[in-house]
Amino acid sequence: MAVTIKDVAKLANVAPSTVSRVIANNPRISDKTKNRVREAMNQLGYHPNFIARSLANQSTRVIGLVLPSSTDIYFQNPFFSTVLRGLSEGAHEKQYALQINTGKTEEEIYEGVVHMVQGGRVDGIVLLYSKIEDGIIAYLRERKFPFTVIGKPSDHVEEITHVDNDNYRASKEATDYLIKLGHEKIGFIGGKLNLVVTVERLLGYKESLQEAQIGLNDAYIIHEEFLREGGQEAIKELLSLIDPPTALVVADDLMAIGVVNTLTEMGMIVPDHVSIISFNNVLFAELSRPPLTSVDINIFELGYQAAKSLITKLENPCEPEKRIIIPHQLVERVSCSPHTRAKMQV
Repeated sequence: MAVTIKDVAKLANVAPSTVSRVIANNPRISDKTKNRVREAMNQLGYHPNFIARSLANQSTRVIGLVLPSSTDIYFQNPFFSTVLRGLSEGAHEKQYALQINTGKTEEEIYEGVVHMVQGGRVDGIVLLYSKIEDGIIAYLRERKFPFTVIGKPSDHVEEITHVDNDNYRASKEATDYLIKLGHEKIGFIGGKLNLVVTVERLLGYKESLQEAQIGLNDAYIIHEEFLREGGQEAIKELLSLIDPPTALVVADDLMAIGVVNTLTEMGMIVPDHVSIISFNNVLFAELSRPPLTSVDINIFELGYQAAKSLITKLENPCEPEKRIIIPHQLVERVSCSPHTRAKMQV
């Protein structure tokens, strides 16, 4: 005979309703009672029927995840696997599952979101990016469907819960770092300009140059995909200039790896010929040759807080919208060095 909630309640010496609240991880139940009930569940081999509970509560206990583009492209970048780990842990703590929306085009991704929402497949959605003039955000706001954004929304910032870094400040600090090393010819390799993170980091880079009274050279600014190939294409374009930069702010570690690989193939040395500072501080930033100086944006925490903030909204519909800023830290390694006139010319 199947074990029921009543059996667990009897063994734990609590009411069946208390067992239900423990299963739902209700904060009003004391840790002592939770532990006693969970011990009884383990002893009896009781496993909650979450599907039945979801039907009764008109809740799927599933969070939808939306990537910025085709998963074939973005799963190459370890940023996404790390942020997914954070999302998974935040969801697991509250016994939510994750469902990834995939598509090869923006239209397919949009349609996937519509199906998730109108089909009642998810309780809420996390967008793993922030784009300018994003039709998905407009759709979710129009439907008043719960969602959270990883990144700063381009519009209605005060009306959308989002988890972000201070990307403007982080990029300015990265550029300041290179200027303090004596560099004035500093290039910027960023992602596509329809991503808010690119816009914010570009603004920080420009502000740093302006404060240092260094003229802005538009030829030093390149935008590519957040992929190794993007970095390869960008550095080839920069090196084709008559007067190429001596240092680079690269908006993503994977792009920076592409830059380093291309420079190595051309017989150039980092940082002797070109100093590089990048973003994300994923594992291969440390494993790169040379190891990359990188801005650690606490990717895992971005995902964890995004899941946590969305679930808080789902459990408390009156919860106000808020902005959660995750701190960043510059991790110094050996891809940057002081600029001197004695350096070999590119």
